Amino acid sequence: MDQDIITSIRVIPMEHYLMLSFLLFSIGVAGVVFRRNTIIILMCLELMFNSVNLLLTAFSAYHSDPRAQVFVFFIMLVAAAEVTVGLAILVMMKRNVDSVDVNQLNRLKW
Repeated sequence: MDQDIITSIRVIPMEHYLMLSFLLFSIGVAGVVFRRNTIIILMCLELMFNSVNLLLTAFSAYHSDPRAQVFVFFIMLVAAAEVTVGLAILVMMKRNVDSVDVNQLNRLKW
C-alpha cells in the first residue's frame, strides 16, 4: 500500500516541477526589474515566493520528507508580512505623491 502512494506522488517527473518553478521565478524577476508600478512589483515578488514554494513542496513530496513543507509555511508568513508592509508603503506613496510609480519615491525624501 505504501509503495502505491509513493509511486503516485512521483507520476510527474521532477524536471517538470523544476522547469515550471524556473519559469515562474524568471517571470517574477523580469517583472521586478522592468516594471515601475508598485502593485506589479509586489505581485512579481509574490510570484517568486510561490515558485520557490512549489519547488520546495515538490522536493518534499519526492523525497517523502515533510520538513520542506514546514519551511513553505514560514515562507508564506514572510510573504504575508511583505504584502502588509508593501501595501502600507503604497498607501503612503499614493497620499504623498499621488502616484504608485516607483520612480516617484525620491519625492518622499525630507
